[in-house]
Amino acid sequence: MAASQLISHEDVLAEELRDPEFRAEWERTALARWLAVEVAHYRAEHDLSQRALAERLGVHQSDVARMESGEHTPSLERLVRVANGLDIELMIDIRPQRKEPKLPKKRALEGGSFALGGCEVVLATA
Repeated sequence: MAASQLISHEDVLAEELRDPEFRAEWERTALARWLAVEVAHYRAEHDLSQRALAERLGVHQSDVARMESGEHTPSLERLVRVANGLDIELMIDIRPQRKEPKLPKKRALEGGSFALGGCEVVLATA
């Protein structure tokens, strides 16, 4: 089969997203898929096995495998552990789709930050 006859990933995904059930599952797993890509990329970039990364994160190797599967939505605690263990910065911005973003212009609430797992978690509201 010639390369010109192959269907692109984007075209296949666009077709699948027309199905409401598939779209709902795709949206539900977005954070898990994002984390899977980030963890796998970090591991490859640093030439780490799943076991070595698990030791760095203070989890079991099976936890790293689950993260990389992209099927399990991570908890806030898991995201904090990953940010701390990989020494990366994560920002969580949650807002209703119908609202224009306002938080970048706002300061964090007084007392709206706390330490968790060696990281500082900042909460802000608009």
